[in-house]
Parts: sequence; structure tokens; C-alpha cells
Amino acid sequence: MAHLQRVAAFAAAALLTAGGAAAQQPTQRQVDSLAAEVRALEARLDSLRAVVGTAATPAGAPSPVTPAADTGLAALRAAAVAAAGADTTTPAADTSATTRFSGHERSQSQLNPEIGATGDVRAYAQSPGQGNNFDPREFEIGFQSALDPYSHTKIFVSLENDHVEVEEGYAYWIGLPGHLRFDIGAFRQQFGELNRWHLHALPETEYPLALRAYFGDDGLSGTGISLYRAFGGLGTHELTGQVTLSRSDDLLFAGGTRPSYLLHLLNFWQLSPATYMQVGLSGLYGTNPDSSLKTGVAGLEFRLTWRPPEQTLYRDWTLRGELLALRKDYGGAANTRWGGYLSTTYKLDQRWIVGARWDYVEAPASGLVTQQLVPSLTMWQSEWVFLRAQYTWSKPESLDATSQLAVQIVWAIGPHKHETY
Repeated sequence: MAHLQRVAAFAAAALLTAGGAAAQQPTQRQVDSLAAEVRALEARLDSLRAVVGTAATPAGAPSPVTPAADTGLAALRAAAVAAAGADTTTPAADTSATTRFSGHERSQSQLNPEIGATGDVRAYAQSPGQGNNFDPREFEIGFQSALDPYSHTKIFVSLENDHVEVEEGYAYWIGLPGHLRFDIGAFRQQFGELNRWHLHALPETEYPLALRAYFGDDGLSGTGISLYRAFGGLGTHELTGQVTLSRSDDLLFAGGTRPSYLLHLLNFWQLSPATYMQVGLSGLYGTNPDSSLKTGVAGLEFRLTWRPPEQTLYRDWTLRGELLALRKDYGGAANTRWGGYLSTTYKLDQRWIVGARWDYVEAPASGLVTQQLVPSLTMWQSEWVFLRAQYTWSKPESLDATSQLAVQIVWAIGPHKHETY
């Protein structure tokens, strides 16, 4: 019995010492360790009790082990409780055989779409002076949601120049046979490099001059269907085909109501771990039988990007450009106009980006040439806010040059933020 008391006292002292240290900063690992020690000592104590119980004792005399064992076990349990801050005397319930039921239905918050909003405001001064100096150009509200595992939707409502319209509203299906993606609705069309981008996401404050001259101030968009397919082989390639009723029908098709057809091929190569290049071809065709008009627009685009993997937040250089050819055929009398741009942006550090763009365009009707030079400086205050200063020098053929200094502020809330589209 003396030996058993010494064992119990020694174990209790060791456990109390450990528990005192652990009590200063208890962790789950310490609690589990103490509980394991208690269970081991209980098992050992039960074994010793069984051995001593078999020894002969005087008739009617109480077992000499029982009081000491109970006292030692109580001390061990008290030490464990003090160290763990919880009652460890009650064995953990065995949940291995317990069946639990839980519902997997979507909660109300999961049913809600992702909602974002973007504001785009400009202040400018120009020479010769004319018009307003402040332009609350666009406020955009976006709704995005997965309808089910196979289809998604995006809807963007634009408040621009006192007009409210659906800039884009379409549903799309992914994972279709043949690895196709199918879109239906109203959307910005995949012509060239920048036409697909939303206004607030452009590297300058507006679309290049050739896109505005041939497709309108808001670029090329339409309502219809789109098929997209990506494939590999000597790089990565994307093929997009679209059939739409164009919103730019007054400029392109003289108010015609027949669908137009667009085909876009984009080829992408990674030249090095830090350098990427893409080259694309675009073609658009539509007719207006009422005026015997056939319109075709062809485009060639490229982009070269240098982005070192170890400095992606601080260094980025992009060179991009497009060449467009617009051909209108009025009953056999045809003319072709050319336009395009070349632009570059360079990230100086995490916040500052310097850029420049050169524009060239022949007017669709007269063929008169206009050139522009557009340097800019952009500061990303955060992911949600950026500010841009931009100077525009414009020289129409046979007219005096004009200049404009603009300051643009763009902010966003919600998951859409500053996505390109």
C-alpha cells in the first residue's frame, strides 16, 4: 500500500506541476494530453487494485487500497480539471455510431446574386474651350449569379448621360458537348482587343478613336447568340462566332434590321516565364437590302506583355495595337477606310502606371484623316479606387488641332470591382 501511495502521490505532483504551467496558457493539445494521462493512470490504478484485492486480508477488515486509491484518483482528476479548464472526468461520448442528418438546401443568402456598382466621373478642360467641364459619365450596376451547375448569368445596367439602359444582359452555359460555351442575350461583341472591355476598365478614359468612329462611342454590341471554343496545339487558341442584331446598325448598316455575323480567332503564346504574346483576327459582315448596302469590317490585333513572376505587383509592361478596315458597298460602289491605334502601359510600382496611345482613323463618309496622341498617368489608390490624368492632342485633317486635359476618378463596390467585363 505504501508503494501504491508513493506512485499516486508522485503522479499527482507531476501532473499538478504540468497543469500549473499549462493553466497559464491552455491549449487543446495540452487538454488532450492531460486527459490521456488521466485515463492511463486510471487503468493502471484499476490493475493495481485488482492485484491487491486478491491478497489475503483479515476478515471483516476494509481493503487497505481503497481509501488511498480513491484519494489519489480524486487528486489526479482535480489537477486535470484545473489545468484544462473543463471537466475531463466524464468520458467523451462515442459518436462513431451516431447518425447525423443535415440539410444541403441553399440558404437565402446563397440565392441572392452578387451585386456590384461602379462610378466613373471626369473633369476636363479643353482648348478651344467648349461644353461642360464635369462629366458624371457612367454609373453601372452589375448582377452576377450561377443559375445552376451548368448555367450562369450577368446583367449590367448603365446610367449614362441621363439614360438608363441594359449594357449587357446574357446567360451562358459552360461544359457543353465539344467543350463549347453558349451565350444568349445582349452583350459587347468580341471584336479585337478592347471592344469587349467595359468603359471604366480601359487603359485610357475612352475607347480608341477608330472603334468610336466605326462602331459608335460605346463600341460594338448586339443582341443574339455566341459560341466559344478553346483548343490547344502550338499555343492556346480561342474561336468565337456570334450572330447578332447590332446596336451600331445606324453607323454600320444604315438602320438595317438583318442579323450580322462575327468571327474572332485569338492565338496565345507564352514566350518565356515573364513574356506573353497574343495575335487575333476579327471579321464582321452584315447587309441592308433596303439600301443595297453590304458592310464588312476586318481587324488585326496583337498584344505583348512582360510581367516578371517575382514582381507582378510592381512591374508590368504591355504593348497592344489594332488595325481595322471598314468596307461599305452600296450596290457596287465600294470604298474602304482604315483606322487603328498603338498603345502601351508601364507599371512604375504597385500604384503608378504610365501610358500612351496613338490613334489614326479615316472618316467612314469623307475619308478625312484624324490623328491623336494620348499620354496618361494612372494611380491605383486601392483595388476599389483609381485616379487618372490624361492629355489628348487631336489633329483632324484640314482643321486646327485641339487639346484636352482630363481627370478621371473610378470607384467600385461589390464583387464586380474593376473587371474588364
